Amino acid sequence: MSKILILTTSHGASHRRASEALKKAFLEIQPSLTVEIIDALEHCARWFRAYYDSYLIPLRYWPSLWRRIERRQHQAASTSPGWLYRLGGRPLFRFIKAFDADIVIATEIGVCELAVLYKRRTHGRFFLVGLELMDFNQAWVQPEIDLYPVVHPDLGEELIAAGAPRQKVIACGMPIDPAYARLPDRAEARKRLGVRDDLPLILALFGGAGFGKPRQIVEGLRKVAAPCQVVFITGKNRALETELQHLCSSPSGPSGPSGLPGWRVLGWTEHMHEWMVAADLLISKPGGGTVMEAAACGLPLLVFAPLPGNEERTCRWLEKWQAGIWVRSPAELAPAIKNLLEHLQKRENLRQAMKSISHPGAALDAAQMILHRADSGDHE
Repeated sequence: MSKILILTTSHGASHRRASEALKKAFLEIQPSLTVEIIDALEHCARWFRAYYDSYLIPLRYWPSLWRRIERRQHQAASTSPGWLYRLGGRPLFRFIKAFDADIVIATEIGVCELAVLYKRRTHGRFFLVGLELMDFNQAWVQPEIDLYPVVHPDLGEELIAAGAPRQKVIACGMPIDPAYARLPDRAEARKRLGVRDDLPLILALFGGAGFGKPRQIVEGLRKVAAPCQVVFITGKNRALETELQHLCSSPSGPSGPSGLPGWRVLGWTEHMHEWMVAADLLISKPGGGTVMEAAACGLPLLVFAPLPGNEERTCRWLEKWQAGIWVRSPAELAPAIKNLLEHLQKRENLRQAMKSISHPGAALDAAQMILHRADSGDHE
């Protein structure tokens, strides 16, 4: 097994981060491997990319509609008509044929459906891995998929109940950057990042694409009387970064402060693991990569403003595992923050629960298992 193709997408940052983590792991195990990561949609027809990205319209402007659409997709054998995938994926199929991979890994459901279609039509002999991050729906269950690495045994059982063969499902955790297996000392991280030792640090994240409800989060934090430091990280969304800078520097009301000392707004950062080690509390929507990176750091999590559909299901998993608190309304945000800041034991309980679902070495474990299964010929 010498050539590996990882098909990902730019929808959110988690898919790309998991792909990069897997690539690092493969090359650590066997440096002679050829491993290439591509945005699969960039290799599809332009009209198909526009169709595929159209979900962003109801997601941003009509969330209740997107929730209904996503719920139907979650239960369907395919997320879109097969003929659309066959026509729109033709350029991608040519790329896969030319690359001639021994192993193909798909990190998102639509991308995986494209890989399945190509393998089915060409009777491809490559080993196909379906690597979803925190959510599986019916469309993942396809006979052409040879292995399903999953984040948690509970997600594995859900996939098996949907029809996936048990021998194809392995609970090895989500691939995250190897930096999370070699975390820095907390005191050193706080010093390097300019974080005060005498005040708790709250980290507020919005995912790589910068989704979320910044005004509601800022308003909730303003109502917390306890002194604290706050850092907002907005990913690659420059408009969100500008909005938060304005919100943090404007008055909170007629008698409110004209600015908030100790509050910072950052865009994209390559030092997320250091910020997570330094923080005492995380407020974030529950993207799969964010959740598992926070778990590796043992960072207590308040989930706020999940995207409709799969992120809401992630919230329910976190509640079942007692590894996060789902704040369902803006009115609940300030009391939840205040409660955790005032009760160290509650934060410690969340920290331990997060640690219990963490697997910082997941990328290496998944890569080893993929290579072993592919090399043994244990596939269709």
